[in-house]
Amino acid sequence: MTTNKLNTPTISRRTLLRGIGVTMALPFLDCMGGLVARGAQPVASSAAPAAAQIARIPNRMVFMYAPNGKVMPEWTPKTPGKDYEITRLLEPLREYKNDMVVFSGLAADKARSHGDGGGDHARAMAAYLTGAQPFKTDGSNVRVGISVDQIAASRIGQTTRLPSLEIGSEPTNPAGSCDTGYSCVYNTTLSWHSATMPMPKIYKPRDIFNRLFADGPASPAAAARKKSILDYALNESHSLSARVGTNDRRKLDEYFNAVREIEQRMDRAATMPPGKKPDYAAPDEIPQNFGEYMQILADLMVLAMQSDTTRIITCVIANESSNRTYPEIGINDGHHETSHHHNNPDKIAALVKINTYHVQQLAYLLKKLKSIKEGEGTMLDNSMIVYGSGNADGDRHDHDNLPTLLCGHGGGTIASGQHIHYAKETPINNLWVSLLDRMDSSVDNFGDSTGRLPELNV
Repeated sequence: MTTNKLNTPTISRRTLLRGIGVTMALPFLDCMGGLVARGAQPVASSAAPAAAQIARIPNRMVFMYAPNGKVMPEWTPKTPGKDYEITRLLEPLREYKNDMVVFSGLAADKARSHGDGGGDHARAMAAYLTGAQPFKTDGSNVRVGISVDQIAASRIGQTTRLPSLEIGSEPTNPAGSCDTGYSCVYNTTLSWHSATMPMPKIYKPRDIFNRLFADGPASPAAAARKKSILDYALNESHSLSARVGTNDRRKLDEYFNAVREIEQRMDRAATMPPGKKPDYAAPDEIPQNFGEYMQILADLMVLAMQSDTTRIITCVIANESSNRTYPEIGINDGHHETSHHHNNPDKIAALVKINTYHVQQLAYLLKKLKSIKEGEGTMLDNSMIVYGSGNADGDRHDHDNLPTLLCGHGGGTIASGQHIHYAKETPINNLWVSLLDRMDSSVDNFGDSTGRLPELNV
């Protein structure tokens, strides 16, 4: 720790709290020399020490994937522009209307068959972030393309402890056939490190927690989980708190309390008696209630970004063609089965409930991000949260007019609070190219992209 010419303590952004098998990065603090949003220009003064220079708050990019499409008439606003109406499925996001962009007209062409026959669920997820046509195989010779999150990770991943984080509520299935001749890996993988290297999801909260904060699987912290990770680092944090200002002490308290709360919630979930066994294999150490499970995943994502452990996350709410049931909201039939409603009013009503439940999980994440102060704004101001699906109508398996939201302000670079209606067949890859620009990871083109989306610019 150093002091600037005003005798205010300053510390490095890369300061870590280390304990036995534990590494914890700090959240963004005022004493790190000041923070500006992405759109502002930091001014470096030769008279000020390096530790006191104004730092730019980083942008974060998160993709949340929801399977099996939506009930599109209940999703899509009827009018474009800033005066768009909140539709039935967007109702959980009403208070975030000015913090998001609703897209219409975006298409994932490579999710279509192009002569390969059935397999729309496999292609929907595989092509969503890769912009590539998956090679039809149920063997080990899978091939699709590098995904947009991994392009960003390859460019900026060295600036954080983890280049990226891949999580979800259901595991990646690396073998077998899941969709008319397509390998299960396509249905269950959103992120691809290369054309032939899928990035498996972590789906157990405890494993995600250890990935974020433990030094390695053989560390004492991983071997003795009953002792809190914080117990290894709090002594140093108390010393740090005594040397920073009131606002930074509050930020540190909020951060460590959030870590402690997640640990306690995971401990409670691990000791709860099992509920009625569903018709899918449930991983251990996760809450029986899906909403509680997703909230823990959301809290872990917030911690990962708040600590700057990573700036790039993919989160799969459920795998493509997932037939998960949701008894807590009165849905005892499987999601995939329900999505093939054939215009049955009862099935459509059930699907609306499932779609709404998934959107509620996004609302929870946005609430957490907006509650955390960062510089002159909030973490939501400095994030880009994409929520969407590679299928539009799950009954028809169509891949145009995809249900897509972009939440957050991208460090002040995104003109939020609008519904943008694009011409039919506008590539969703145009959106990915536009987001890469904001992650200091610009590319000339990606997949079938035809340009940027200038309507996003402030």
